[in-house]
Amino acid sequence: MDDNNQNQNENQPAPIFETVTSDSQPVTNNEPNLQPEEISSEVTSPDQVIASSPPGDIPPEEQPMVYEENKSKYLIIAGGAIFFLIIFVLIFFLVFRGGGAANNKPVKLVYWGLWEDKEIFDPLIKQYQAQNKNITIEYMKMVPQEYREKLIARSKNGQGPDIFRFHNTWLREIKDVVSPLPASVMTNEQFEKTFYPVHQKDLKNGDYYYGLPLEIDGLVLIGNEGLLKKAGIATMPNNWDEVVTDVAKLSVRDTGGNLITAGIALGTASNIEHFSDIFGLILLQNGGNLENLNDEAAAGALESYRKFAEDPKTGFWDETMPNSLPAFIQEKVALIIAPSWVVMNIKAANPDIKIKVASIPIVPGGKPLSLANYWVEGVSRNSNNQLEAWKFLRYLVEKENLTKLYENESKVRLFGEPYSRVDLASSLAQHEYLGPVIQQANYYVSLPLISRTYDNGLNDEIVRYIENAINATAQGTAYSEALNTAQQGVSQVLGRYVLQ
Repeated sequence: MDDNNQNQNENQPAPIFETVTSDSQPVTNNEPNLQPEEISSEVTSPDQVIASSPPGDIPPEEQPMVYEENKSKYLIIAGGAIFFLIIFVLIFFLVFRGGGAANNKPVKLVYWGLWEDKEIFDPLIKQYQAQNKNITIEYMKMVPQEYREKLIARSKNGQGPDIFRFHNTWLREIKDVVSPLPASVMTNEQFEKTFYPVHQKDLKNGDYYYGLPLEIDGLVLIGNEGLLKKAGIATMPNNWDEVVTDVAKLSVRDTGGNLITAGIALGTASNIEHFSDIFGLILLQNGGNLENLNDEAAAGALESYRKFAEDPKTGFWDETMPNSLPAFIQEKVALIIAPSWVVMNIKAANPDIKIKVASIPIVPGGKPLSLANYWVEGVSRNSNNQLEAWKFLRYLVEKENLTKLYENESKVRLFGEPYSRVDLASSLAQHEYLGPVIQQANYYVSLPLISRTYDNGLNDEIVRYIENAINATAQGTAYSEALNTAQQGVSQVLGRYVLQ
């Protein structure tokens, strides 16, 4: 099921900040109260009315009677106006400043998460609910398969969540169900001071941001410390020339020329995790563009990727090797490129393996660059409680709460999600596994060819075209020809998912 075909030519809906319970209490004591537009009314005082009355030509003996009559009349009018003004002000404060009984009206927020168990968020949810007595939050860990389709379909029929997690490349796929971040919750200036450049680029459309990230992550270089030492390599390679030199030392073949230990898992599509991400990385480093795979930069990137596995006798990787992740766990490959969370999978399967993590190798003389792969929290455009939902997410990204979330995650696994906030970078800069993520956080770039987002749309479709191009060159097709075919398919996919 793919709801995206219905959305391809629709204009972006106007921002909606509505809520069923606009009379709710402020979410936290730190949040500014939401004020409706102030309405002013002119009320003329009795003294002003009397002073402005023309004296006229009234006989002296009749003036006292007329004066008293006019004075009483205007005093009654002015008193009534003041009375109604006071009533209006009281109603305003009761409704909008949290003083009325209606303010206690209960609000339930449904939160669809991925990857994290309910126990991770429970302490923060309970703390928030204690501060906001009328708010109840139900966290649900969803299955990633067909998640995006369910999110769109159920949101449109009114059965979707108020809050949901989505991938950093999904904005153009979910534009019809995600709501913009209200400036009353976080201004654009605050967003840009808080989060990294890649967050700003990925989550902004027009004048609005459409999500709040709890993490930053992307590709890093992961090495087997034991195999590196055995080959006499003391440090992880810093650039691609060093990679080529090191993998030649790391690769081991038997007498028949068959690979026993591979230097690095690169060059194929069938047995490399995140092969499309890695190709996208090399494409960017080579100056290429996903929207123009017909140029020389793209062909050069594909050639650079393929050369690690092209020669079956001297290559550093081939299709006889097991999948790159099991191969690394079994210590059959020394270097792989993957997102940082892969380290947790490796250590869970082989606790004794010693791992080194480094930033992605740069092109000699080039600048640092890596490919982003992270998840974001958003609010449904179809929620009746959008404002309350955004306020809860604003609470989650506060410095102390992100720290608590990381601590909760670290209690059940090797480490938590790398912090999305720039001002928390120093706390992870020296981390054994996450340090490289933080070191290159300002240099992450996004492309919609990420493996395992399970979107059954933009990413998955483009990944298949990249896979076909890599496999075609393995069968002898020229790089440019293979990418020309891929370009036709990629252009069609990108044309179906357009942000207005």
